[in-house]
Amino acid sequence: MSQNLSFPMPDPARVVAVIPARLASTRLPRKVLREVNGQPLLAWVVQAALQFREIGRVVVAADSEEVAALCAAHGWDCQMTSPELPSGTDRLFAVSREIDADVYINVQADEPLIGKVHIRALLGLFTNPSVSVTTLKVLCPEESVADPNVVKVVTAKDGRALYFSRAAIPFNRDGQPTEYWKHLGLYAYRKQALERFATLAPGKLEQIERLEQLRLLENDIDIHVAQTFFDTIGVDTEEDLQRVDAFLRDGNLPGIAYSPGTGYWRYFRQSDGVDTDRDAPVATLRPDLGE
Repeated sequence: MSQNLSFPMPDPARVVAVIPARLASTRLPRKVLREVNGQPLLAWVVQAALQFREIGRVVVAADSEEVAALCAAHGWDCQMTSPELPSGTDRLFAVSREIDADVYINVQADEPLIGKVHIRALLGLFTNPSVSVTTLKVLCPEESVADPNVVKVVTAKDGRALYFSRAAIPFNRDGQPTEYWKHLGLYAYRKQALERFATLAPGKLEQIERLEQLRLLENDIDIHVAQTFFDTIGVDTEEDLQRVDAFLRDGNLPGIAYSPGTGYWRYFRQSDGVDTDRDAPVATLRPDLGE
């Protein structure tokens, strides 16, 4: 997508990152409080978000006293939200009613490996004033194409999302050389788009796929997708939790511990196509060099 570079990146003082921390998650209950390499999963996410100078404020949107107590113990900014809210974006909106900003970032509480490259890509699309919602994609590993826990996205030439699905899209009928794109569940919203989302009822496609972003597409609200070369591990299953724990214990470079916010796990170059290494051994992983 072409960007109008006469418009600057959002002012960090007007950017709020919200981490919806739902205790009763469906696929992996209480995952935000599960221990990962010596501390709760949520702690890794908050510590990462606090490193990004593109963000002026980081807020945990809690739905339980347990999560709120963890935040209080660590001195993290926390807002209580109703446990009845159906989605993370609804929690984001609830926080936006209390905290004024121009841009709100939905940082998933199960994405401990986010890095500054992700945040910069997400916010960089807002240099185009017509963009109201942004998210990210990365080349999908071969072993994840058919995995329903890994959401795929297809986009138009200008970067607008055409569809998100748990299925393998596009369907490769004739076996042509095809790239599949994994959706990374980070979103940024201008305030007006977030307010519009809150007025919309869940759509049919959203309910079928169980993907809240489809509510926007079903109501003709564009989502613009930035490409990143840096994959993450979203924690949706017990296996994911174990993979993250192992990575955070071992790091990905000999003798160098993982530091929250550096955001390195697997690195995909466009010329490489998809990474077919099913085990993603630590020795082949590349760091996010950042600046």
